[in-house]
Amino acid sequence: MSTTSTETRQPALFIGHGDPMMALRHDAISEGLASVGERLKAHHPKAILAVSAHWFTRGTLVQSDPTPRQVNDMYGFPPELYAIHYRPSGSKELTERVLELLGDDVAVDDTWGIDHGVWTPLHHMLPEADIPVVELSVNGLKNAKYAYEVGQKLSALRDEGFVVLGSGNVVHNLREADWENPHGTPKNLRFDDAILEAVKKRDDDAVIDFERLPEAAYAVPTPDHFLPLVTVLGAAQGEEAEVFNHIQNLGSISMTSYAFGL
Repeated sequence: MSTTSTETRQPALFIGHGDPMMALRHDAISEGLASVGERLKAHHPKAILAVSAHWFTRGTLVQSDPTPRQVNDMYGFPPELYAIHYRPSGSKELTERVLELLGDDVAVDDTWGIDHGVWTPLHHMLPEADIPVVELSVNGLKNAKYAYEVGQKLSALRDEGFVVLGSGNVVHNLREADWENPHGTPKNLRFDDAILEAVKKRDDDAVIDFERLPEAAYAVPTPDHFLPLVTVLGAAQGEEAEVFNHIQNLGSISMTSYAFGL
């Protein structure tokens, strides 16, 4: 007999979303996302709280829109990409719980929507868009320690039927991107491997203090894509990590992703 979402702890996931064209690809990365999505659905989550690198804000914001719009926050791509429609519903229950758990640290803002950092991977993971999604922003005024503490506060959601999902990239340096390079540079690999070792050992302090790791300035020139990982670690404190899509591409992008409790 299958259990209901309230009887089992829901997973926490960090997804490497890469460039927007991933939505149109059928490769090892998309297959990895699809496989994880099938396993996620087996947990019967009520909704997903998605911490998106592409909602980088002054303050911590959460959505309350029952029908959040799809945000195509990318430019210059082929028409096939913009033809993808991904429109999950929102979740009033989830929004209210985030407000309760974060208190004065969070405010409602419905000027955004479901951006490509979220709908691109979910297009492969949950193609029917039948699980509600609420986005939470990355607070650009705060550091990694704050991002981790937010995750700790949100951990309770996982016992109430909600998935905590972070979307970003461990290594994300578009200035150094090489569209002809299907692999990763040595700098990419050094930082990605250092984070991988820390996550597998659950040395969360090393991830929080990522600026001390080799090639940090190259890998994380801005914190927007890295901090969602830190929040997910906080929401899954002490849990063993499952690594998937351990792939680097475009020279300076890491797609390495982590699942907890999947």
